[in-house]
Amino acid sequence: MGQNRVLWLLDALERTPKADKAIDALGRRVRALPLGSARDLLHGRPLGHPAHPLLVQVPIGSWLSAAVLDLCPGRSREAGLLVGVGLATAGPAAVTGAVDWAELHPQQQRVGLVHALANTAAVGLYGASLLCRLTGRPGAGRTYAFLGLTAVGVGGMLGGHLAYRQASGANHVEEVPHLVTPGWHRVGAVAQFPAGEPVRRSVDDVPVLVVRESGGTVHALAERCSHLAGPLSEGTVADGCVTCPWHGSVFRLADGWNVRGPATAPQPAFDTRVVDGHVEIRLRGEDGPAPDPDRGDQRTHQHTG
Repeated sequence: MGQNRVLWLLDALERTPKADKAIDALGRRVRALPLGSARDLLHGRPLGHPAHPLLVQVPIGSWLSAAVLDLCPGRSREAGLLVGVGLATAGPAAVTGAVDWAELHPQQQRVGLVHALANTAAVGLYGASLLCRLTGRPGAGRTYAFLGLTAVGVGGMLGGHLAYRQASGANHVEEVPHLVTPGWHRVGAVAQFPAGEPVRRSVDDVPVLVVRESGGTVHALAERCSHLAGPLSEGTVADGCVTCPWHGSVFRLADGWNVRGPATAPQPAFDTRVVDGHVEIRLRGEDGPAPDPDRGDQRTHQHTG
């Protein structure tokens, strides 16, 4: 059986660079917005996952409900109210989507741009629908609304492709606890870890970031960033944190907590110890509850023999 035609078109969309200049310019503008701490809120960091999929439920649900009412005689007034609710809530959903989109890979941004265009067309069509209803043309209002729902469906299909095929917004280190075998793993002699320098090691084929502080304390985190799998070992270490070199997510070395987005999930952390001059690590949580990130708890063992 040949490849699904829609998937073929989506794969072609991922590969085409025709809109890259516009994407780069728009992405820079979104990243330059003076959002301050609100940027992390828009990413969904307090939720532990992107906020955009949550917020889009309101306009989509309102418009779908309006379509059902439009099929019922005498319910045009109620349908118009739902169209208006959808329009009022589409803005916040679009803002969260734009902030997330600006921090994606080019292939994801190409699909995301068309996703945004489809949803923009839907907003325009629903705006026309509401205008027609308010000016006494309910038939035209219903027509525009059904066209808008079609555009929403196209946008939703593209959004699903972004989320599930391209893994935008997914936690890219979720599998780490399932891959690392229990127990202590030796990752190298203490001398192989210069103080304050990020070093990449591997445990059960899982990349691990190891950082030794000047005082001797050793920290270990999953090395691939939870946002889009950026290499944390190529990032910068400062003030007890590591910054991802790709999109600037900041993680606390003591426990992997995501101090700043766009990452919405923390990094899996490892307990550490020094035995006979060698650093050993094990996945944190094997011997008790996880540390409390609000208190900055950590469990780092320094054994010397």
